[in-house]
This record gives sequence, structure tokens and C-alpha cells, in this order.
Amino acid sequence: MKINGSIALVTGGNRGIGAQFVTDLLERGAAKVYAAARDPRKVTAPGAVPLQLDITDPESVRAAAEQAGDVTLLVNNAGISTGASLLDGSTEDYLREYETHVLGTLAMNRAFAPVLARNGGGGILTVHSVLSWVTQPAAAAYSAAKAAQWSLTNAWRIQLADQGTQVTGLHVGYVDTDLAAHIDAPKSSTADVVRVALDGFEEGRPEVLADALTESVKASLALPPAV
Repeated sequence: MKINGSIALVTGGNRGIGAQFVTDLLERGAAKVYAAARDPRKVTAPGAVPLQLDITDPESVRAAAEQAGDVTLLVNNAGISTGASLLDGSTEDYLREYETHVLGTLAMNRAFAPVLARNGGGGILTVHSVLSWVTQPAAAAYSAAKAAQWSLTNAWRIQLADQGTQVTGLHVGYVDTDLAAHIDAPKSSTADVVRVALDGFEEGRPEVLADALTESVKASLALPPAV
């Protein structure tokens, strides 16, 4: 799918990777880019169309699909990280992770799949994580939710093939954003991640690995689990 001339909607489009997606999509010739956020006043990208959206609120998702009925490209980027660990992470935090990454993405895809079909098929690009495939006890809630989100993306790819919708999953390691500010490790820039993501999407790739760490982890999945 070509980005030039597309009409895109980016969830979590007010900061971090989402804001970079908004900027780069416009620079690549998207005819319109909806930058969706819980507080649309925080959308600052020149040329973007601010859109109020809380992906965990079914009514908000329904309203967004009605308002943005011209969308041909959905970028599922919105996410959170509660830091809930395995032994002492609260159940409430686990639920927040699941409601955002899994049920929120599910709601968006369900709402916009008919929109994409009416507009010729289009595409969905969902931001996953290297932690979809590898986890640590201290990040158990995030990893579990991201693994489930990845599984749903693979199902959506099959489900939407007949209507001509391209479904691409983006996997990435640590990125220099507020979400990873507490991590002391090498980080990719948002510009590099989004450039690789959009290049891969335009090439029609079902899965995009944004950095060397992610490539290494994916290549090791056939090995026995490490202890």
C-alpha cells in the first residue's frame, strides 16, 4: 500500500512514536492524518487533524470511526506501561495493560475494518514490541499484553485478506520516548523506527523488525527458552 494520497489515523498521535508517525506520514504525502489522543489539545504536528479518542472507551472508538470515515490507513500506536511485575504487580495494572493493548486494539480494528473495506481495503499497521517475544518478570504485564496483541494481529491478517486490507506488525526494542525514559540501555530514535516501519509497510511486508535487538530475538525463537 502506498502512503502518498492515503488518509491515515494514528492512535496516541500526540507524542513519542505516534507524533513521529503523524509527521512522517504527512511528509510522505498522506492527504490527511488524524492525530488521535485522549486530549486532542496536545496534538501539535502542523497539518494534522486532532481527534479525541480513548481506545479503551467503546463509545469514543465508535465516534472516531464515524468522524473519520474516510480513513484508508490505521496506525495502532497507543499504549501504556504500568511496570507491573510478575509476583507483586497489581491485578488492576494487568487489566489496564490488557484493556489498552489487546481490547483497545481489537475495538479499533473492529470499528475501522468496515471503513477500510468501503474505502478500497487500505491497511493496518500495529506497533508491537520485542517484548511480544521475550519477557522479564519485572515487565510481565506489558509483555503478556503485547504477546496477545501480536497474536491478534496475525489473526487480523487472515481475517481481512479477502477485503484487501494489508495488515503489518511493527516490532521494536527500546525507543527514546517517555515510555522508556527509565530504561538504561541503547535506544532507537523515533525517526529511525518510523522510517523503517513505513518503508516496510509500503513494501507490503507482514512484519517489520525495527532494530538489531528485535531481529536477534526473533531469530532465537526456535531455541529452547532461556532461564
